[in-house]
Amino acid sequence: MSTAGAASASPSKPYPLPRLIAFGTVGIPLAAMLLALGLWTPRYYITLLHKGGMNAVAATALVGLAFAVVRGIDICIDPLVALAMDRTKTPIGRYRPWMIAGAPFLILGLYQILNPGANASLTWLVGWALVTYLGYSMLTLGQTAWSPRLAPTYAERPRLFGWTQGLAVIGSVGLLALPIITKHAIVPSTARDLPKVAMILVFAFPLAIAICTIFTREGQAPPAPKQRFSAKDYRYAGGRMWKIVLADLVLTLGPGTTGPMYVYFFHDAKGFNEADVGYLLIYYIGAGIIGAPTWGRLARRFGKHRTVQIACVCYGITQTILMAIPHVPKGYHFAPDGIPTAIGMFAVGFCASAFILLIRSMVADVIDEVRLETGRDLTSLLYSLVTTTTKVGQAITISIVLPTLAFFGYEGQEGAHNSQQAIFVLEMMYVFVPITLVWFGGAMLFGYKLDAARHAEIRQALEERDYAAAEESLIGPIETPAPAAAE
Repeated sequence: MSTAGAASASPSKPYPLPRLIAFGTVGIPLAAMLLALGLWTPRYYITLLHKGGMNAVAATALVGLAFAVVRGIDICIDPLVALAMDRTKTPIGRYRPWMIAGAPFLILGLYQILNPGANASLTWLVGWALVTYLGYSMLTLGQTAWSPRLAPTYAERPRLFGWTQGLAVIGSVGLLALPIITKHAIVPSTARDLPKVAMILVFAFPLAIAICTIFTREGQAPPAPKQRFSAKDYRYAGGRMWKIVLADLVLTLGPGTTGPMYVYFFHDAKGFNEADVGYLLIYYIGAGIIGAPTWGRLARRFGKHRTVQIACVCYGITQTILMAIPHVPKGYHFAPDGIPTAIGMFAVGFCASAFILLIRSMVADVIDEVRLETGRDLTSLLYSLVTTTTKVGQAITISIVLPTLAFFGYEGQEGAHNSQQAIFVLEMMYVFVPITLVWFGGAMLFGYKLDAARHAEIRQALEERDYAAAEESLIGPIETPAPAAAE
């Protein structure tokens, strides 16, 4: 059988849906954790520090800087984990042991952050947040780097990332729906109930990680020589990935700037009460259930980078419309007058759901191109570049947003009464900063060349080479016959 024939005779089958769901299960508690840490924890610690005697404006600024310190240190973790991960070879696979090992760090750190008791301080927050994000890096980088093994083709990758992102929505929506589910016995946005959220996640993480690691097959590793990594690998990876890395950074910064301001914007600027602020976010996050598979299908038709650009334009339009929707009376409870805002949140969330899904899928394509050109598997290293940029973006947003609000006199603790000037600054930052950044992110992808046609050529060449390597390992080196002598 010819090499080309072998490549074409065994096309990649879609990854079975039950196993895909098992693989994505770990995203459910991860999404809930990120929501709790990014949305409510800063406000929680601002409130605790203010109750402890710190000035409210100072507390707002210092909590933002504390998170910036944590994420700044955390940025260095992913490349180190990636280097170790790409050298890992165990009886249970390359990525599974890292996910299992990361769980204790994440669970212990998260519990301590959300249950500080009398220990609440900036030092406590920074120390335990570093432990939490170490576990988070091991867990998420392991899952992300595992993904190309499960979905080797250009068209299959948006499907896999779409499902994993869609499953993550369950965690976020479930957390936001706790007031309804528990009849307001647990309202996660309050300082009183965040410790209860920690207990829920402490039980959810081991279950989700067990399902993921037990029921997901590792996938066949491509044949590759023993590897050693150096600074040259980083320079090479950066040269191949710079468009994706920069686009990922600003696409993280864009929607990311709204996170630290979300509760404040819809409570102070739009007039919703505490419970309704959480319910509105259900529409934003829940839109990903429909948005992720929709953007995946569009990517198969228009290409991944073009689809990202379409989503960027749509995001700017929907975010502007959200600003134009009138605010509701103070203390309002969700009813028909809030439906326009809910629709606006759904539309913005639908557009934003394209970014992570398609960028991660594009990285998987670059991994194949790099392996074809160099013969080396740099999966974890290449994925660490975008997970690192995501962390850089998160560090920048919270380190700039909260101190900027504090500079204009905004107080971030529960029950604060802010001036109209401070609220106006909040509105301008919430709406227009994300639009500018997202459009810049879309512009970064002009001239991107790794499309479906090019990736199909890469996959065919890889399959032919892998088949030849496997055949050689069985029957020995294949010698090319010498040309016959001319008569």
